[in-house]
Amino acid sequence: MEVVEGTATVADVDAFVSELGEIGGEHGCAVQAFDARYVVDRRHLERAVACADRARAQGEAIADDHAVEVLLYAAGRRQISRALEMGVSEGECPVAVVVHGVTDSANEADAATAVTNLVEPAETLGAFGEGHIRDYFDVSDRELAATDADLSVLVTERVALLSVEK
Repeated sequence: MEVVEGTATVADVDAFVSELGEIGGEHGCAVQAFDARYVVDRRHLERAVACADRARAQGEAIADDHAVEVLLYAAGRRQISRALEMGVSEGECPVAVVVHGVTDSANEADAATAVTNLVEPAETLGAFGEGHIRDYFDVSDRELAATDADLSVLVTERVALLSVEK
């Protein structure tokens, strides 16, 4: 898995997502862009990819498209419409783009290079607002007080629990 970080200026979300899909198709990869303000860290994305891979291997995928499956797990939601809140939006947006090989001939490095042509490089992971993340992932004061786990661990737990919440 490769993660491309940067800032994207998105004039048309559908066109941007379509371009990512073309890159993925050309290189045998799932390519999924996230608004980086919804991603707590790289581990969050790694866990989403691992869970999506496992679901597909076990024939229990939620979505037909592997990139959408990664999005659903990263969002910790089964509803695509709610998960899409975590995707890119029109205008300037900090992004983290997951590039993950899904075929035997996958070339993640070349796909990641193609994605870098669509974004202005910048470090974006870890630049989230705690309140924003807590609202999106429904992390309450009570939950935080009941554990010594940090926000990253709690979000990653929600990613893993998606497969249980059928």
